[in-house]
Parts: sequence; C-alpha cells; structure tokens
Amino acid sequence: MVAAEFAEKLRNRDKIVGYWAVLDAPIATERIARLGYDYVAIDGQHGLVGYSGILNGMMAIDAGGRAAGLVRVEANDLTAIGRSLDAGAAGVIVPLIDDAADAAKAVHATRYPPHGGRSYGPMRSGLRIGPKPAEANAATVVLAMIETPQGLANVDEICATPGLDGVYVGPSDLCLAVGGAFPGDPAVAEAFEQAVATVREAAAKAGIAAGIHTPNGEVAARRLAEGYTFASVASDVVHLEQVAAAHLEAATA
Repeated sequence: MVAAEFAEKLRNRDKIVGYWAVLDAPIATERIARLGYDYVAIDGQHGLVGYSGILNGMMAIDAGGRAAGLVRVEANDLTAIGRSLDAGAAGVIVPLIDDAADAAKAVHATRYPPHGGRSYGPMRSGLRIGPKPAEANAATVVLAMIETPQGLANVDEICATPGLDGVYVGPSDLCLAVGGAFPGDPAVAEAFEQAVATVREAAAKAGIAAGIHTPNGEVAARRLAEGYTFASVASDVVHLEQVAAAHLEAATA
C-alpha cells in the first residue's frame, strides 16, 4: 500500500522528494506521478483547484501507482481536512500553524475517534487507506506548515505535538515573516537562512520529519544535504511556463 509505505518512510526521516501541483489537470498530474517522485502534493490553498480538482488529482496520482498523494488544505479546518482525506489523500499539509494548539487541532482532524474528531465517510480513501479507523490513523500523515512569525517563534513546541509527523517550510511566507519586503528578498537572506535552519533543527530534536518547498531540483538537493528529510519541487504551472519560454527562445534565437 503506497500510503502506508510513504508514512513509514516519512516517519523514519528517510530522504523523500515530491512534486507540487497547482493546476486542475489530472492527465498531467497522472504523468508526473509516474516519474518516480515519492509524493505529489495538490495545492488546495493557493492552487487553481476546488474540491473536484483535489478528487481528480488523487485519482490521477493513484492511477500512476508509484507516488503518494498529499493535499495542502485551504485551512486548519476539520471539514477541509476530512474531505481531502476522504478523497484519498495519504496525508495533509496544514498551513498557517502558529502554535502547539494549532498543531494539535490539525492532528485531531486527521484521526478517527477516540484519538481525534474525523468523521467516518471514506468515500474513496477506504479503497486504499483503511478502511478500518485504526489502519487509517496509522497510515495518514499530518504536516504543519511553519511560515508565520508566531510559528517560527513556537517551532519547538509545535514539533513536540503528539501525533504530528513533520513540519513543512513555506519559504515565501517565511521570508515575509522575517521581515522581507517580498518572497526571496535579498535584504533578509541571512535571517531567512537562519529561520530555515531553526525549523530543521527543531524537527531533528523532536525526531519528526522536516520538509521545505523548493524552486527546482538543485535547491531540493541542497536542502536535503543540509538535513531536511523531504522537499517539494516547484510546480506544474511554473515548469510549463519555463519550458515553453525556453523553447520559444531556442526557436527565435
């Protein structure tokens, strides 16, 4: 089972590489999911997808038979998290986690009673994850995004939250959180790198996974070499634009 194997690798802090999808383009998602990435994450927060896009994305990933499907949910909300898991996600990435209480709320939403508040209705997920609640609880991962000033200040307590499988750096918001005027602002490069190291070290101390979003494979490799245990690469829409621009440049040179 892909979900259970993925959960084991992530919790063991094995090196994992994933891909980020923001388009509601299941045929493209299916092809990407067959390439060998450990996971493909559907962006339900900033991506151009609604619930049908999440559902179609999960089916496309599953069709490839190689990658686990994750969802970055739109909010730390019981219903949003439950629906993504019911659609077949192997886990969720929860944005804007400020403190340990937020992290505990996210964990609670991913677990069936008596360990959490997830409502039982695995319309798709039961085909691949579970369907018994104990099996689903064991195979479902929950990752807390560290991207706010409060989240960075409270990262040690967040990482110590029981049931939390890992933390995930959102670099754009984290750059703003340390005073950047815009994502990638060189004026705060040193403070940003220190924040990235702080998150990585807090996760290592707590024995949980540490992940980060990256713009390309080269940066992903660097972050993994630094001690991050998983990294997501770019996004489908960014790569589509980059490749199209490169071909246009080659054709008109």
